Amino acid sequence: MRAVKEAKGQDAGLHYSQGRQVMMNLRDQLGEVLAGKKDAIEHVLIAMLCGGHVLIEDIPGVGKTTLARGLAASLDTDFGRVQFTADLLPADIVGVEIFHPADKRFIFHPGPVFHHILLADEINRATPKAQSALLEAMEEGQVSIERETHPLPDPFLVLATQNPMEHLGTFPLPESQLDRFFCRLQLGYPDEDAERRLLKGEVGRSRIDQLSPVATVQDWRRAHDAVKEMPVSDVLLDYVLKLLAISRDGNWLRQGVSPRAGTDVIAAAKARAWFHGQAYVSAADVQAVWLPCLAHRVLAEGDTQAALTGVLEQAPVPA
Repeated sequence: MRAVKEAKGQDAGLHYSQGRQVMMNLRDQLGEVLAGKKDAIEHVLIAMLCGGHVLIEDIPGVGKTTLARGLAASLDTDFGRVQFTADLLPADIVGVEIFHPADKRFIFHPGPVFHHILLADEINRATPKAQSALLEAMEEGQVSIERETHPLPDPFLVLATQNPMEHLGTFPLPESQLDRFFCRLQLGYPDEDAERRLLKGEVGRSRIDQLSPVATVQDWRRAHDAVKEMPVSDVLLDYVLKLLAISRDGNWLRQGVSPRAGTDVIAAAKARAWFHGQAYVSAADVQAVWLPCLAHRVLAEGDTQAALTGVLEQAPVPA
């Protein structure tokens, strides 16, 4: 019996090591198309490992769509894209039932949301009605059409891009929509070395066609299951609970961190710890995911990121 348990433990360790290596390979390959953005790439992979969705907000031309397309090319899975515009309809996203005279019945024709990875490009250029078509899909992994429920592929990831609100022709995402996103990222301008590589054609969109898959959907599922098994100590939970309580006392934020967002912080911290080969989750993991997971989900009187950083500084870090 002891030998069987030891063998199972060795198998689990092997799967852990292999799964982490696959995700590292995925990270490295994405770095070939988006140079100098290691942290942003890692946060996208963390969201994948937690079953979350990602909102990438930045000015045009810094690589938002390139990152999404590079991820799709690096995974042996299916990929759908929707270019969000002001005249987009919900049926253009989720699909529609069409009457077939030969069969004398309505048949559902699925929309682009029925893929493992969906790129919602410039999501804030669509009207709120079109944006809301993703709410059920992102929260429950299904869509409902004419009282019929259609499950989406599992796993399912939405990568949405949006331009900052000062750009014309955009519609703000409602709070309910923002809360569906596991994290929000900003890429920013590349540093000089990364931009030099871009100008020389060594990285960027032109490299996407040269990529081949380095991971499968099964690898994605196994990594997701491994992350869920990461242990979290009571001391760390107490630390996170203290942070959540401070965020809700009214001194730093007008709208504190919700229970769902708090759960996502723990999940993201577990994924980061697993990604870095740690045996347990630390306070440093919580601090690293704090802003990407929460800055779009809370309300502050002034600078939201400064307020969230202030919350972090109020809680004593466990030894």
